[in-house]
Amino acid sequence: MQQQNEMPKKGLRRVIFDYYAPRAGEVSVLGDFNDWDMKAHPMRKDPDGLWQKITYLRPGRYEYLFVVDGRWCSDPRNPKRCRNCFGSENNVIDVAPRR
Repeated sequence: MQQQNEMPKKGLRRVIFDYYAPRAGEVSVLGDFNDWDMKAHPMRKDPDGLWQKITYLRPGRYEYLFVVDGRWCSDPRNPKRCRNCFGSENNVIDVAPRR
């Protein structure tokens, strides 16, 4: 996951979520930014098997996970995590304001 440009009019930051799963048939990113809605942010796979989704988020702290073919998965490239109410962990992203 990476942060990029800001949308100047709304103060939103562009965030790219990615997950490598070449054999997966379906991947989505879920988090408190989309009310953990499995259908809100489906990802697209490139020819190399990297799934991506571009989102625009306000600066702040967000928790998220991926759902890969129906299985909840953490982001292996993001070591920031926090405990959730189910006894497992969510990944955490801090979206920085524009400097």
